[in-house]
Amino acid sequence: MHSKSSTFRGHRAVTAVAALLAGALALSACAGGDDDKEGTGGKTGATTGTAVTLPKLDGAKLEVTAVWTGGEQANFKKVLAEFEKRTGASVTFVPAQDPIINFLGSKIAGGQPPDVALLPQPGAIKQAVQKGWAKPLGAAAVKELAENYSQGWQDIGKVDGKQYGAYYKAANKSLIWYNAQVFENAGAKEPKTWQELLTASQAVYDSGVTPFSVAGADGWPLTDWFENIYLSQAGPEKYDQLAQHKIKWTDPSVKRALTTLAELWGKMDYLAGGQKGALQTEFPQSVTQTFTGGDQPKSAMVYEGDFVQVNIGETESEVGTDAKVFPFPAVGDSAPVVSGGDAAVILKDSEAAQALVTFLASPDAATIQAGLGGYLSPNKNVPLSAYPNEVQRKIAKALTEAGDDFRFDMSDQAPQAFGGTPGKGEWKDLQDFLRNPGDVAGAQAKLERDAAAAYGNGG
Repeated sequence: MHSKSSTFRGHRAVTAVAALLAGALALSACAGGDDDKEGTGGKTGATTGTAVTLPKLDGAKLEVTAVWTGGEQANFKKVLAEFEKRTGASVTFVPAQDPIINFLGSKIAGGQPPDVALLPQPGAIKQAVQKGWAKPLGAAAVKELAENYSQGWQDIGKVDGKQYGAYYKAANKSLIWYNAQVFENAGAKEPKTWQELLTASQAVYDSGVTPFSVAGADGWPLTDWFENIYLSQAGPEKYDQLAQHKIKWTDPSVKRALTTLAELWGKMDYLAGGQKGALQTEFPQSVTQTFTGGDQPKSAMVYEGDFVQVNIGETESEVGTDAKVFPFPAVGDSAPVVSGGDAAVILKDSEAAQALVTFLASPDAATIQAGLGGYLSPNKNVPLSAYPNEVQRKIAKALTEAGDDFRFDMSDQAPQAFGGTPGKGEWKDLQDFLRNPGDVAGAQAKLERDAAAAYGNGG
């Protein structure tokens, strides 16, 4: 699968679309309809696959790396195959390990850097630039970005005003997926507030099904849980301050968010396998066990982004009928929307590498992967009709309509030692908190200690 790197990682808060998303996803999961006619994209070639002009690259060889496995990797390889077909270049996909900066460091030290890397955090792009690894994007790629992306998505791929990253993949990470049959049997309703989520969880529990799967074996989903609660409860300004470590993790706002989180994580009977079981549950399993077992699955709900559909696709459940979704409920005044993504960055400059990133910044590439499911593009000229189902079209529409009004996921903005490394920093500290959700003060102290060491600014 993958880690909070890749698209399951990066995210940003799109508070302005919360209301839109809430309405859009109040999903009766009705099929098709007028939405199919919307968003046909500003490029006439977006639907025909001829929008972007690419050079002939016969004989050129490229290596591309990303922390993607399974269906996500297989689908991306189909996009690379189209690039090969159009240009004559040969492209090899190299699976990376987390943290990807360490993986790239060892490749570069060995004299074998990949040509292009998909980086999941803005912090990783900055590190790649600071280390002298990343090369600026050329005029053709920059032109595609200007035509197809909001200014906000362009800006997060820049370092010191220069464009280094082209965001190919995005995630809307403020979604809770649920087993529709279980909800129906329990008489549970899609919640719009945190309190309603607790009420729905109780109804599900009373019906004989455990409410939640939590992917505690992977640290990254735990950071996403926290970020949604914190953004909604503390608000965007505090969120930005904590993201930059301008306030400490010992701040009362963090205490409040962790205390709220413990209202779910602290109920052993609400988690599949209890806290101990959750800590042994990896992300793919957290999804599949929610959508297998008919109306007696191991859990009724699982939190994570739009990419959950890839894992639902490994079960017999159908998205929109058996598997439905609602926006992460409002904990404070408004529901959070946390989004993020992966940016293509050139490490070995060449005509072929520039052409590949130009292709990835075009609607052509994204339209191919959109049709394969489990993928969301920040490219506003990808037609909504390219997405395979109504659920995905609504999620994509909410993301692109957010325009510039978003901020990237907090842990993705952090130094990788704190926000992006398995077994360390925030990932480990929140795993410890899941193990013992009663110790809010202890969790805050650990988070502050690790953040201060990683940011080097003491809060």
